[in-house]
Amino acid sequence: MASAKILESKKEIVNEILENMKSSESVILFQYQGLTVSELSDLRKKLRETDATVKIYKNTLLKRALDEQNISFEGFLEGPNAILFGKNLLEPIKVISEFAKEHEKMDIRIGILSGNVADLNTIKEYASIPSYEGLLTMLCRGMMEHVNKLAIGLNQYAENLEK
Repeated sequence: MASAKILESKKEIVNEILENMKSSESVILFQYQGLTVSELSDLRKKLRETDATVKIYKNTLLKRALDEQNISFEGFLEGPNAILFGKNLLEPIKVISEFAKEHEKMDIRIGILSGNVADLNTIKEYASIPSYEGLLTMLCRGMMEHVNKLAIGLNQYAENLEK
């Protein structure tokens, strides 16, 4: 039987996982086996820029935290897993998806996006959404097109009045 000290430290880790999950918009579980230490450090550095962190926990402790939230990652908590906690929804997903494309050894498995369990296809869909700045640029282009057409139409109308 485990000592009270060990049980208490495990409870603290489960509470840490729960707090990280509650304060995160995006939680992604991925396998990192085969990545070098420098590649994992590079991923962490890129994610830190988007206000996200990568943690590695024992699968049993992660399962306990998920069970407390009534979330099932059945079949995914096998082997060496890491978990990403992102304060923002889209930016960390974009970073980890790009990193996974560059590193075939990394495997994104499942996630929780805005409190809902998301499979790999859903995560890929989120990763394909343009950034906030990109969406604003697209909106401005669309609006400028209509303004441009209005200006051309008014100019032609003014030329017709002069004739």
